[in-house]
Parts: sequence; structure tokens; C-alpha cells
Amino acid sequence: MRTYAGHSTAEASNELYRRNLAKGQTGLSVAFDLPTQTGYDPDHVLARGEVGRVGVPVSHLGDMRRLFEDIPLERMNTSMTINATAMWLLALYQVVAEEQGADVARLQGTTQNDIVKEYLSRGTHVFPPGPSLRLTTDMIAYTVSRIPKWNPINICSYHLQEAGATPVQEIAYAMSTAIAVLDAVRDGGQVPRERMGDVVARISFFVNAGVRFVEEMCKMRAFGRIWDRVTRERYGITDVRQRRFRYGVQVNSLGLTEAQPENNVQRIVLEMLGVTLSKDARARAVQLPAWNEALGLPRPWDQQWSLRIQQVLAHESDLLEYEDIFDGSHVVEAKVTELAGDAWDEMDRIRQMGGALAAVESGYLKSRLVASHAERRARIESGEEKIVGVNVYGTTEPNPLTADLDTAVHTVDPAVEDRVVQSLRDWRDTRDGRRSRDALERLKETARGTENLMAATLECARAGVTTGEWAGALREVFGEYRAPTGVSSAPVAVAAEEGTALAEVRRRVRLTARDLGVGKLRFLVGKPGLDGHSNGAEQIAVRARDAGFEVVYQGIRLTPEQIVDAALAEDVHAVGLSVLSGSHARLVPDVLERLREAGAGDIPVIAGGIIPNGDARRLRAAGVAAVFTPKDFDITGIIGRIVDEIRKANKLDPLEVPA
Repeated sequence: MRTYAGHSTAEASNELYRRNLAKGQTGLSVAFDLPTQTGYDPDHVLARGEVGRVGVPVSHLGDMRRLFEDIPLERMNTSMTINATAMWLLALYQVVAEEQGADVARLQGTTQNDIVKEYLSRGTHVFPPGPSLRLTTDMIAYTVSRIPKWNPINICSYHLQEAGATPVQEIAYAMSTAIAVLDAVRDGGQVPRERMGDVVARISFFVNAGVRFVEEMCKMRAFGRIWDRVTRERYGITDVRQRRFRYGVQVNSLGLTEAQPENNVQRIVLEMLGVTLSKDARARAVQLPAWNEALGLPRPWDQQWSLRIQQVLAHESDLLEYEDIFDGSHVVEAKVTELAGDAWDEMDRIRQMGGALAAVESGYLKSRLVASHAERRARIESGEEKIVGVNVYGTTEPNPLTADLDTAVHTVDPAVEDRVVQSLRDWRDTRDGRRSRDALERLKETARGTENLMAATLECARAGVTTGEWAGALREVFGEYRAPTGVSSAPVAVAAEEGTALAEVRRRVRLTARDLGVGKLRFLVGKPGLDGHSNGAEQIAVRARDAGFEVVYQGIRLTPEQIVDAALAEDVHAVGLSVLSGSHARLVPDVLERLREAGAGDIPVIAGGIIPNGDARRLRAAGVAAVFTPKDFDITGIIGRIVDEIRKANKLDPLEVPA
């Protein structure tokens, strides 16, 4: 039983962990901030506004010591949601455990370490696919021999569903990733063939449980069926215990709504039941989001509520006391057979392309996810897919839980970033500089060869190297990678026949371009900072394209300077900024100010993301033309509003709406 937690500083997160453990939480699930996830130190230009926002900053061994102070790691089961920098965080964790006197061989926990889904959905990748796979396989080889109870990779389909994956795609893409990793381990020569059963036994999965209860439960049964076949036929694993499908669940944050957020509680309960009722497909670990995650960062009380939901199920109900209650159901068997068969077909397509990494590099996987997400958004906008409180049953009584929205979520003091940066500088000033430089040189030398990178990484951890320095050294050798966006190849998802909303917006786009004397309106969609949740930005970009805009979308991880430079170079008519990490308060005004300094202050700037009401008011006061949040589900309407703001900024008369 976990809650996903971490924020502000290592000290504040340590206090939160100890408090949650005292409440009955049975494992730790560590959320790292975006600079830590993407391999930057807190004083890097891209870390501005991101430090301590969506997780805890861990810049070096000192931070890791403070994070787990007075928490005995030998007795703990720790899940770390970390991917591109997974090897680095595991090294820091191991060194802290050693300092506590722990037997490293007894450490238990999980590093997510699934880089493929980062290219597709989450966006915290750093290195190209080849070197990233090497880091993953080096970690697997190391842990199998040195930390045998550790799960070195958590194949993560969770974010695939948030990026639009259907159940079939979620199964197929996750299984194709697992095959790519296991093939690399098998063929890499670091693990003897006779130990492949030990490797397979430590592979775990992290999945998404949506609100479609029957389909999600059948999806998990199909997952287990396919995994058993893959491990038996492809890798020759004969021990049924080693072939067991081991998975944990975060129930679906995508389905949580900003409108009537109290409805999220029953959604969370239904989603949890989908992965606990079926004994033969039951999750090993469950972590639940908080009811108010669509509004902002949950408070400790909100996290406690989610923990109590699990405890009521486990200790008050009888749901865990029986054999599988779905065995023999012809409905369930038919659905499982359908999902498994369709997933096998999709896995075959990916295999014919050369496997998961080739399908990433070609853009196939990303374009399919963007298309699936666009289709889902279209169903919501049309009302075909009903979301209670959003596109149906929208009337509501006043909500006492959100009466004061600014106190209904946890906020991070902006001064935290300055304190973390100063602490980092103090660390650099007091460490053994020569030892850290030598460790980094050894790391680069190892990266240029074929030796396992874990030993060099452990030396960096002990020598006081920082997160940014470790990742920076590997960037020098491996390079960086910008993944395909999937926007240009996504098909049209919304009809534009005469009389439809999109047809009307197309008319307004065309007339506004004519009035401005240009061939097409140009719209830049920007992702400032380190927030890699690009789903919303991609859907806005696709719909703007379908409405007749020329769209400039360069993907994730851009500085305000880069966004402004692109806006000027492309001579755009509007700029849209998407931020879900909470860094909007710093990054959006930065873009506004730079546009003004460049003499382009008349370009309307639109902001979107998880933005509390108070912040939205401040952004509008600073000059933002419009602010959109998750409650604004009508994407075509948003595009129409952008056209209105372009006309207003250029002093054009409003267009008449046809009768």
C-alpha cells in the first residue's frame, strides 16, 4: 500500500514519508522532481521553476541521505519512479544503504527504468534509444548478481493509457518493450543463459487501471496470459513462479476531473476494484491518486484519504478472501480472448518493424497514440463518451471541499528553489573536487567502451558527483534525443462537414488569415521547462492543424528563450504554452516579458495546464490572453477562442456567427 509522494526538499519529503509509514503505509513510492528525472542540477537554466514541484530534488549523495534519514532501508520496500537517470538514483540509494550498515543483497524495491514509454508519453528521456537500452541492461545484469531482490525495471504501460492507448495498445506496447529488454539482456553476454529465469522473475510491470471496470480487469488477465506465453516460448522459462506476471498499479489519473472533483473518489474506488477483485490477475501493489490531483499537488490529508481507501478494502471487506470470482464467466473469457488476440497481432506488427525501439524511432508508436487520444477526445466532445460533471450532469451544489481552491491543494514555496540551489553550491564547494572529476572521467571512459556502467556510477556517487554532472558526462558520450511528436502524421479525428463546430472554426481561421493578408494563420505550441506531459499540447496542435492553422510544434523541454526565438523566426500570430508541472507561475511570465522585449508583445499568449484559479488570475493580469485547464474539454472551442484572441490583438472586428 503506497502513495506516490515527494516534494520541495529532501528534508520535507523525509518528514512526509515517516508520517505516512506511521499511518500504516507499507512501502515507499518516491516522486522525484523533473530536474532529477531529466538529469539536470537545480541551477541549470531548464530547471527554473521546476525544482521541488512534482517531486523531491535529489542532486547528490547528501540529498539521498537526508531523504531516507531514520528510515531503515534494509527493512523497506522502495519504489522509485525514475527512468533516464535510474542507474544514478539506484547507486545513490545503495550507497546510503551501505552507510546505514545494510546488507545490499537484502535491499528490496523497484526502479521504473522503462525508457521506451518516456519517448512515447512521459517525456523524461535523455539519451538516444541505443545507449538508454544499454543503461537498462547494465542495471539488470548488476542487480541480478548483487541485489537479487530488486526489480531493476518496471515496464510501465501506465502513461501509455494516459497518452491515449487502447487496452490492446497498452498490452502490445508494454510487452514489446519487455521483449526488447529481455532480448538485449539475453544477447548481451553479461548474464549467463541459465540465469535468464532469475532475470524474468525480477521483471515487474506498472499498469493503469481505468474506470471501465470489466475491460480493465480483462486487460490484466490478458496481460498475464501473454506474459506466460512469451516467457515460456521465447525465453524457455520452465519455472511457473518465474513466469508469474508481477505488476503494480496506479489507478488512472487521466480520468480525474477538475469539474466536480469529489466524483474522483468513486472513480478511484472503482478503478482499484478492477485490479483487486480478480485473484488470478490481482496487483501486487496499489497506489492511488488523490481526489484533487486535477487541481494541483495533493496535501498530506488528501494522500491519507487515498491510503485509507485501500485499508478499508483490505481490512473491512471480504473481497480478498475468496478464489477468483470470475473463473468460468463466458463474458470475461470472451473479452480476455479478444484482447489477447488483438494484442498479439499488434505485437507482430511491431516485431516486423524491427521491435519496440525501431517502432519508436520510426514514429509509428507515437503517431498511433496521438491518433487514439484524438479519437477519445472527439468522443468526449461529441458526448458519445460521457464524463459525469464534465460533459453531462454539470449542475452542482457548492462544494465545501473546494470552497477555498487556493488552500485545497499543496503549494510549494518559490523560495525552496533558491535554498536548494544554494545547498547544491555548498555541496560542490566542500566535496573533494579532484575525486569527483576523476570519477566523471572514468564514467566517460567506461561509456565509450562496453564495460558495465554500474561500477563507475557507484564511484561517482561516493565521490560527491551531482545528478547534472553524471548525466552531463553521459550526454557528452551518448548525445541527447528528441523523440518524434506524432503530430504531423496523426489523422483527422473530428468531422468538419458543413454545419459542424470545426467547419465554423475553419471558416473563422480562413477569414482571419484573409483579413491579415497572410496565406495561413501560424500558431506556435510550446512546452516550456521540463514538463514532459505532452498529451494536451499534442491534441491542441492536431486540432489547430485540422482547423487550418499552420502549426509550429517542436516538442518538449524548451526554454522561454527558445520559444520566443521560434515565435519570432516563424512570425506566428499566437503562442500557446502548455505546463502541467506547476512551473507556469514562473515560465509563462518569462515568455511574456521576452516577447515584449523583442517588440512582439502584441502576440497573444494562451496558457493551458493544471493552473489553480488564483494563478490563472495572476497570469491574466500579467498579460496572458486566456487560460485553459482540464475542465475545458472542448478543444474545437479552444481553437475558436484562439482565433478570437488573434483578431482582438490585431484590432479586427469580431466575426459574425452564422444564423
